[in-house]
Amino acid sequence: MDIHEKMHSGEWYLPNDPVLAREQAECLEKLYDYNATRPHETEKRAALLRDMFAEIGEGCYFEPPFHANWAGKFMHFGKNIYCNFGVTFVDDTSIYVGDFTQFGPHCVIATADHPLDDAEREAGYQRNFPVRIGRNCWFGAGVLVMPGVTIGNNVVVGAGSVVTHDLPDNVLAHGVPCRVVREL
Repeated sequence: MDIHEKMHSGEWYLPNDPVLAREQAECLEKLYDYNATRPHETEKRAALLRDMFAEIGEGCYFEPPFHANWAGKFMHFGKNIYCNFGVTFVDDTSIYVGDFTQFGPHCVIATADHPLDDAEREAGYQRNFPVRIGRNCWFGAGVLVMPGVTIGNNVVVGAGSVVTHDLPDNVLAHGVPCRVVREL
């Protein structure tokens, strides 16, 4: 299994691999360009997102600064998705987001996991698990979504929540850890 396959398999790997480092640096150059755009450069921003993302639908908008480990290379976004200021996607493997989803400021969607064993952690090992977010979801400010989580359609997650487990369709959830409060 090569390093690229390991990145997307849930297997432990060393992300400081020279090939990965070069590829990631190229992606981050594009992200830098996106974050350096002026507010009126909406067409330029849209073109950059199309170039950066694995898939991105029409009408998606990210308020700079937008942060992502791979600048969206492994992100699959539907249409009309809004990300407020300071959103971070730890996109070391795939992140899927459905149409009409909105992220409040400073949300973090993470795919990377690190070892509990101190020697393995010191060596720099990492593994990644995809995150899947349904259609028409709303994430309040500062929501954190952990690796491997799947969130259904029409879900509202309250500000400051830490989502460590899957959430079904049509629910309001909040808290640390995030729990379903009621159906919508």
